[in-house]
Amino acid sequence: MSHERASSRVTSLLNAFGPFIGLAVVVGLLALSPTVRPYLFTGANVKIVLLQTVIVAIGALGMTMIIVSGGIDLSVGASVALTSVLGATLLVKGYSPLTAILLTIFAGAAIGLVNGTLIATLRIVPFIVTLGMMGVARGVAKWIAREKTVNAPESIIDEIMRRISPNTLFPLPPGVWIAVGLAVLMAVVMRQTVFGRYVFAIGSSEATARLCGIRVQLHKVIIYTVAGLLFGIAGLMQLSRLTQGDPTVAIGLELDIIAAVVIGGASLNGGTGSILGSMIGALIMAVLRNGTNQMGWPTYMQEIIIGAVIVLAVALDRLRQTASRQ
Repeated sequence: MSHERASSRVTSLLNAFGPFIGLAVVVGLLALSPTVRPYLFTGANVKIVLLQTVIVAIGALGMTMIIVSGGIDLSVGASVALTSVLGATLLVKGYSPLTAILLTIFAGAAIGLVNGTLIATLRIVPFIVTLGMMGVARGVAKWIAREKTVNAPESIIDEIMRRISPNTLFPLPPGVWIAVGLAVLMAVVMRQTVFGRYVFAIGSSEATARLCGIRVQLHKVIIYTVAGLLFGIAGLMQLSRLTQGDPTVAIGLELDIIAAVVIGGASLNGGTGSILGSMIGALIMAVLRNGTNQMGWPTYMQEIIIGAVIVLAVALDRLRQTASRQ
């Protein structure tokens, strides 16, 4: 009995502090490099890392909710590309920045609504639905942009991700504070509301949740719609960062986001996960990319590392589940 309690405590500690330990290990390994060390902890570099974290972090907020509920969404990258192209096109056509912002975010929510409706009503596996949506959204983005980059005119949207005073940490771009604010909001929703408890219940056991009176189909639609809204905000950040809409952008972004969520302690089987863990996971991904860039490693090496991190994170998740059953 005491062995079981000790094992349970170790598992709980790993779930709580695992992402922080992972971040410390990554930073420590990068700090060993004499090439990276002089720049790693400078205010200018920390600002770059935080800015690079924003899009993955906001996407991870939506993906956390989906994965905790037992689902997956492979269309995130395509959704970000489509919404950023839509926003840029609206600005080119003379719409006000506020209208472009609202329609960009709404487009993301609409994609999520379609995904959620197909998954809930037709009971199709989320992997298949969102894989199909990945192709559809990417194709629509290329169609709207006529297969070329849409250069948006200057607007207030550019200021969201603009790096002011690049040689110092502060002031941080508004996009960083928006990501922090959304993370706090989603943490409250997931932990302090009835809806959040339903998300965990559906991910733990859909059949049990249904027997408890939870309207599983309706909540799946809501989950994917809210996640889509967050992906739309990520698309807005992408537009602000590039100041243009590119239909070929964000290819593979879904892998970074899923990796961030899994590194943060979420289980791909559903039922477990946290917003804070996912945010630390997103930061780990940004630090990894930043460090490998400073080392001058080619892009393919970064992709190999990210792939290995995903496999390692899933393997650790399996070990956690095995330990919790014993």
